[in-house]
Amino acid sequence: MRVFIAIAVTLLSIAAVAAQEPLSPKWESLFNGQDLSGWQKIGNEKWVVDDSAIYGEGVTDEYGYLATEKTYRDFDLRLRFKCEASGNSGVYIHTTFELGTPKVIKGRQIEIDRAIGHHTGGIYGDSKGWLVWPAVELETVIRPNDWNDMRIKVDGNRYITHLNGVQMIDFTYPSPAATSGVIALQLHSGGDGRMRFKDIFIRDLSRTDSEPPATE
Repeated sequence: MRVFIAIAVTLLSIAAVAAQEPLSPKWESLFNGQDLSGWQKIGNEKWVVDDSAIYGEGVTDEYGYLATEKTYRDFDLRLRFKCEASGNSGVYIHTTFELGTPKVIKGRQIEIDRAIGHHTGGIYGDSKGWLVWPAVELETVIRPNDWNDMRIKVDGNRYITHLNGVQMIDFTYPSPAATSGVIALQLHSGGDGRMRFKDIFIRDLSRTDSEPPATE
């Protein structure tokens, strides 16, 4: 009985301490596995839900995107992707599109390409071409024909990406053209893209200037 009481007191003490500590932002699901609620199609490419995953297929020679309805500034994003064709893809961040078109006005992409040496996990865009790409020895981290885990963390002008648990880049961008916008899954022009995405989760890390950075 005394042991039981001691354990109970200990658990209550731990709970009391935890309740006093500030909680880091919670992970939220961006994809429910059933439909495209919370997303919007940009362009004319095919975006559907198939086998509990978002399936994108290029059906024209144009670019195509599936974008979040919500905009984000600082965030921590996790997702899984699988390339089913040779077409290039990516995750666009801080993105704005020209109204009614798939033309990107602002934003940059985290590269996805199953070809070895094509810099998956690097950053491309802002009308500047490649901003940063992974070290040569990291180019083989991609699983060309299987599911891959990607993590993208943006905190101010610092960008960190991971692929399959390996850090690909840690880049401080001195002059981003945009610091907020939608997140968009991309199908490259040419009609060759076939991509699957699932298990998409995000933590919104945006804060006021007086707040400290969010912890892991």
